[in-house]
Amino acid sequence: MASQPIFRFAPSPNGWLHVGHAYSALFTDRAARSLGGVMLLRIEDIDVARCKPEYDAAIMEDLRWLGLAWPEPVLRQAERFPLYQAAADELRDRDLLYPCFCSRGEVAVLATGADPDGAPLYPGTCRRLAAKAIHQKLAHREPVQWRLRTDAALVAAGGDLAIDEIPVAGHDLIPSRQSRRAADPGRWGDVVLVRKDIPTSYHLSVVVDDAAQGVTHVSRGMDLFPATDIHVLLQRLLGLPSPVYAHHDLIIDTAARKLGKSAGAPALRLLREAGWTPARLREQLGFRGS
Repeated sequence: MASQPIFRFAPSPNGWLHVGHAYSALFTDRAARSLGGVMLLRIEDIDVARCKPEYDAAIMEDLRWLGLAWPEPVLRQAERFPLYQAAADELRDRDLLYPCFCSRGEVAVLATGADPDGAPLYPGTCRRLAAKAIHQKLAHREPVQWRLRTDAALVAAGGDLAIDEIPVAGHDLIPSRQSRRAADPGRWGDVVLVRKDIPTSYHLSVVVDDAAQGVTHVSRGMDLFPATDIHVLLQRLLGLPSPVYAHHDLIIDTAARKLGKSAGAPALRLLREAGWTPARLREQLGFRGS
């Protein structure tokens, strides 16, 4: 008997949920139910400086207002740092991570291109540091982040790195058209896996947790489409299973920008205060009757 499909909705409690979050949560819930599966809730709070308990509580309140439910307990990433550190240590022991002491400004000045997110592409400056210089910098506790030695990682992964995908039409998955595409992690350069201020990164923690929670399907916005290349590489390196991925369209504003906090997306709590009902919001987002 096939196992039950497991999806997850994974917001970060660094602000109020907005309509873009609502769309993604409703899409994921609908996708899970269409395959006879379940949607987990995961709180991605590794950025302990920006994530706040009041936002965490509001996530629960807003999602329940939308009519969504999930199994307990809810996984919170801030409680799992030792597991992410263990994964980073494994990669470090295999010489697949190296320390980087560059500031963002230095990277921006030296970069010769951009990564898929549009950020300056790291030129590999600290790859060329002598062992003595690295030892001195670490001994003096200079701020350090750890980057993936991507070329070596691709060799260690053994080739044939592919992503299993289900296409999306409107608000629905089309499982009958599931396909595979080649991954291209190299376009990210030497991506950061352990940040200077946090003992992990989004990329590292998400693959560890997807495996730990038995996630079989990941549905998320197209803004994370390129990140899947890095995720399947890390899954191969760490011996973790790769979920099937589906990427839905983003809710955009009149200027064709992703509707998010920085673009002034209306918070769900403010819509409630203005008299919106869950049914009205569902209909506005195209999920009427679902």
